[in-house]
Amino acid sequence: MAKLVSTLFISLDGVAEIDPAWHFPYFDEHMGAAVDEDYSGVDTLLLGRVTYDSFAGAWPGREEAGEEDAVFAKRLGDVRKIVATRGDADLGWRNTERIDGDLVESVTTLKETPGIAKVLVAGSLSVVRQLLAAGLVDELSLLVHPVAARKGERLFDEGEPIYPLHLLRSEVFPTGVVHLVYGPSALPGSEDYDDVKDNVPGGAEG
Repeated sequence: MAKLVSTLFISLDGVAEIDPAWHFPYFDEHMGAAVDEDYSGVDTLLLGRVTYDSFAGAWPGREEAGEEDAVFAKRLGDVRKIVATRGDADLGWRNTERIDGDLVESVTTLKETPGIAKVLVAGSLSVVRQLLAAGLVDELSLLVHPVAARKGERLFDEGEPIYPLHLLRSEVFPTGVVHLVYGPSALPGSEDYDDVKDNVPGGAEG
């Protein structure tokens, strides 16, 4: 079964709706390498419509311009892209198709498709939330910026159930950005306060 990875730029207060004012000052070669790692080996790029429109509005032109970012722009253009959208307008960008039917069912089928090893969800918060709720996200790759954005859409909305996670790996960049990669997990136990109060400072001494 294919591994599904969600990659997000995020602030300390959980905002994952990128604002150039707080994002680009932290984007250095270390973050670029982390992005490259997330995109490495990707067979299919899964995008929500808002993220797709942002990508399609920028990267084809960057590829055509032939500047420093043209190599990555071509990489995005060449990869298979699937868009979660209710619209039927022409998506335009090459190698792009729309999801046929229910998102969770379609992604479940995609993950089970022979020959697909890695699916990457870039941005696309509404898509990520639905896939987290369905238990389809294998890795959550967060590039945490050392800034409180204070406004913008946050990754985790209010609701149930909770999402216990296990830290798979981490790295701190010179800018203070922390790359945290989580996988799904379970709570380490079912303790309540009475079970842990001997761990309160001084509690074990009595």
